Amino acid sequence: MIIPLDGDASDLLERVRAVRAAGDVPLVGDSRWPHAQRDAVFAAAERAGSPEGIAWATLTSGSSGRPRLVLRTGSSWEDSFATIVELLDAGPPGAIALPVPPSSSLTLFSIAHALAGGPRPVLGAVGDAGVACLHGTPQTLRAVLDAGAPPQLRTALVGGSHLDAGLRERAEAAGIRVVSYYGAAELSFVAVDRGDGLRAFPGVELDVRDGELWVRSPFVAHGYAGAEGPLRRDGEWATVGDRAELVDGRLRLRGRADDAILSASATIVPEEVEEALRTVPGVRDAIVFGLPRDRVGALVAAFVELDDGDPAADLREIVATRLAPAHRPRQWFAGELPRTASGKPARAEAVRRAVDGEVARLAV
Repeated sequence: MIIPLDGDASDLLERVRAVRAAGDVPLVGDSRWPHAQRDAVFAAAERAGSPEGIAWATLTSGSSGRPRLVLRTGSSWEDSFATIVELLDAGPPGAIALPVPPSSSLTLFSIAHALAGGPRPVLGAVGDAGVACLHGTPQTLRAVLDAGAPPQLRTALVGGSHLDAGLRERAEAAGIRVVSYYGAAELSFVAVDRGDGLRAFPGVELDVRDGELWVRSPFVAHGYAGAEGPLRRDGEWATVGDRAELVDGRLRLRGRADDAILSASATIVPEEVEEALRTVPGVRDAIVFGLPRDRVGALVAAFVELDDGDPAADLREIVATRLAPAHRPRQWFAGELPRTASGKPARAEAVRRAVDGEVARLAV
């Protein structure tokens, strides 16, 4: 049986341990969820019943739409623990700060690791005296740096969304070694970047087929509970539909295939434009999407989160030096990006707010 748990309890680790010891599957929720979301997730858990061989139930982030319940075996996480120990370099009696809510698969992974002898998890707090490392998103790493990183923090394992070079440099200047990775709730760890580009995570094989990334890995989830999702299989290989390319053994991500913007005769990959926008002074983060338009198909639009509330005076001019004409946003929106519980930009919600006029338009 899948047992829902409240993720805010201070004794969460022991409650998860008790559920696992009873042979049940823990599913960690979030007290901040709206009632409708909580009811839908818990109903899905009830419908799933007692799936054989399943040790963990996690949720996708919901960054592109409705969250899904992902089921995985114990070994699909346990087989990666040794590599994570090496990457974290936590050392005894190291503790790991987990700023992202436990309802995220990112945090639940570290709780599972702790139950198997990994670093002691510290939920939320980063300033705990024993904390030597952090497992979080780029957004949580930025928040730690903004608040003043504690001197004992020496390693940050960062996933969930794009880590820009400037944030890595800022963390390393503060004495924090940054290891970023690409993964997904369905695939777990896929590729890791120690500072020289994304390379296959140990034990994972990568293959790009017609621009789509496929992996052969012992870390892939079993599947979903009562719903369909982007996970597809071809024998031992699996994909969630991310576009990518491999160059000299390094993986370059190009976003989800279904996010591509068709504008006139050009195909624009939003992640490539977003990467360029994050290098513009004053732009903290960005989401790029298409606005339907007759004859051209779609206009490229950008929703930017700004450091100080005001864009760089010459935003359009800067973008013109970094992007080809077809890739330059024609409409601009500004505000605080909505985010999932794990800190990733909630793409579908951001687009909805822009389209519905809930955020300011920029005249640039």
